[in-house]
Amino acid sequence: MKPIRLRRHELTLLPECTRVIIRPFIPAETHRVTTTIGRALALTEEEVARELRSVCQEFDERHFDINSLLQAHYEKVQHYVFTQRPLSHERQLLIGALFSGEYALESAAIFNPSIVPHPDQSGVPAGGLRFIMSLRATGEGHISSIEFRAGLIGPDSQITIEPVSRFVTEPEIILNPSYNKKRFIIKLREMGFNDADVVIVMAPLAESFTRDDLNKSLSLVLHGTHPVSRDLRRTLECLQWLADSNYELLFPEELAMSERIIFPVSSNETNGIEDARFVRFVEDDGALMYYATYTAYNGRVILPQLIETEDFLHFRILTLNGSAVQNKGMALFPRRIGGRYAMLSRQDDENLFIMFSDSPHHWNDPQLILRPAEMWEAVKIGNCGSPIETEAGWLVITHGVGPMRKYCIGAALLDLEDPTQVIGRLRTPLLSAEGNEREGYVPNVVYSCGSLLLGRELILPFAISDRASAIASVALDDLLEALLAGR
Repeated sequence: MKPIRLRRHELTLLPECTRVIIRPFIPAETHRVTTTIGRALALTEEEVARELRSVCQEFDERHFDINSLLQAHYEKVQHYVFTQRPLSHERQLLIGALFSGEYALESAAIFNPSIVPHPDQSGVPAGGLRFIMSLRATGEGHISSIEFRAGLIGPDSQITIEPVSRFVTEPEIILNPSYNKKRFIIKLREMGFNDADVVIVMAPLAESFTRDDLNKSLSLVLHGTHPVSRDLRRTLECLQWLADSNYELLFPEELAMSERIIFPVSSNETNGIEDARFVRFVEDDGALMYYATYTAYNGRVILPQLIETEDFLHFRILTLNGSAVQNKGMALFPRRIGGRYAMLSRQDDENLFIMFSDSPHHWNDPQLILRPAEMWEAVKIGNCGSPIETEAGWLVITHGVGPMRKYCIGAALLDLEDPTQVIGRLRTPLLSAEGNEREGYVPNVVYSCGSLLLGRELILPFAISDRASAIASVALDDLLEALLAGR
C-alpha cells in the first residue's frame, strides 16, 4: 500500500493582538459605579470636552463607530446617575468610556478551524472553490468567540486567505426574536419542570411566538389573581433563561467576513463559545442551510448549542434538546440518511457515537460505533467535524488522545446507507504535531472542527497546539485505500 500523500500548505493563521472590540467594563460593586460617575459629573463642560477628545484621538481609529459603543455603555449605567440635570451628549460619552475597555479577541489563540463552501461562488475559476473558515478566537480570561475568514482554493490547489481587517464588529442582537413553542415545552420537560406550571405560561402563546409575547404571558402570571408558588416562580425564571439562550444575531451586509465576530451573549456561554463545527446541509428538496454545533461554557458546566444561518449575516442561536445532548463534539451529517438527520457525538468523553432524529433540534438514543483501538488514541477519541460523503462511504476525520496527552488526527469510514457500520479506519495517525507545531498553549496537539472535499483532494484545516491554525490537504484516493486496508 502506497503512503498517504499529505501536504502542509505554507499558510499559518496566527493570533493578532490588534483585533479588538469594546466591551463593558463595569464594577460589580454599586458604590464603585456611583463614585466613578460622580467624578465625571464634577467636571466642567470644557473639561468633559477635553477628556473626551483625548479618548477619541487615542481610540477612534481602532473602531468603526466608537461613539455609538460608548453611548450604549453609558446606557448600561444610566440608572446609577444621581442627578436630575440633563447631561450633555459629550458627558454621556465620557461616562460610557469610563465603563468601557478594549478586548483583544484572539490575543491568546486562533484555533480549532472548520471550513465550508462560501454561499457565493460567483467569479470563482472552474475547478476552484471560495470558502468560509470559522475559528475559535481566545483572549483575556480564556473567553472564546467565533471568528471567520474567507478564502479561495484555486484549480491548482493553491489556497489563499482574503486580507484580514484590523476592525472587528459585533452583530446586532435582535431584541424580539421568535421561538418554537413545541421545542420550548420539550426543553422545559427535559429540565424537570412541572407540566402544570409550564402550561400556565405557554398555553396563551401561538406555535411561533416572540420574546414580547413571552414577556406578556410572564407578566400576566406574575401579576394575576392566583398566588405564585415557589415552583412556579422557578419555572418563570427558567423560561427567561431559556429565552435568553435562544437568540438571533444580524451583521450589516457591508462587513467583510473577517470583520464579523460572534461573542458570548447568553449567561450559559459567559466563559466562551467553543469549537464550532460548521456544515453545509442540503435538505432532500435541495434547500440549503449552514448548521454549526458548538459548546457553550459558563465556567462551570457545558451546554451543546446549535447555530443556523443561510448567509453568514443572520444567525439563529438555539438550544439543543434530548437526553443525548450532554457532551462536546457533536457533528451533524451534511444530509438526511433514510429520511432522518444524523449526528456524531461523544457521550462518555471516550468513545464515538451516532444518533438519528426527525429534527436537528432533538437528539436521543445514541449508538456506540467507535472505541479507541490504537495506542495513539488509547485515552479517548472524537470527531474532527461533520462526516464527508464519498463514493466509498462517509469519511469521518477523528482525533485521538494517547500517551502524554498527545492529540493526533485520524480517520474512519462509515457505510453510506447504514453509518452505524464502520467499514474502515486508520491504524496510524493521518496528522501529528511536528517540530514547532508541538509548542503552544496546550503542547503536542493537532485538532480540527471540519474539512471539505474538492475534487479528489481533502482540505483539512487544523489547529496547532491551541495557539494557531494551518491547512493540510490529502489525496482522497490514498486515504480511502488506507482506510479500507485498515479494516
